[in-house]
Amino acid sequence: MKNITTLSNLHISGTSCTPAVDFHFDTHRLYLSGESYPENAAAFYRPLLTEIEAYLLALTTCAETMPPDEALPSIEIHVSLIYFNSSSTKMLFSLFNLLNQAAEQSLSIALYWYYDKDDDIAEEFGEELHIDFPALTFHSTILSDNHEHN
Repeated sequence: MKNITTLSNLHISGTSCTPAVDFHFDTHRLYLSGESYPENAAAFYRPLLTEIEAYLLALTTCAETMPPDEALPSIEIHVSLIYFNSSSTKMLFSLFNLLNQAAEQSLSIALYWYYDKDDDIAEEFGEELHIDFPALTFHSTILSDNHEHN
């Protein structure tokens, strides 16, 4: 997995209107948490999509040269957004579509969707993700009062 280790992990601190981003490419764990209603969602998310595309390309390139008995790592995507607006929704769909396409090409990708028990919109959005991106292994989790996912 030499190509993967050359990718630097990415951390962006969350603000009042942008989510915290932690992409641990070395452990194949991606985290988005907080709120997402930036003034320009495309400007915020486009660089993240570019990083993930590079990561997925590196993984598939490694797969082409791997011995048949060696397996690709499983990828976990953890999303815990308290609030997200319609322009963020569009960018999230772009992200999940990118991941779904990679999963259709034999990468193992699990999406963990966390939502507040009183947030019907986030719950329904998670259900929609499960339907719209069938190649992703989907896990929906209610956040408890004393548990926050980061």
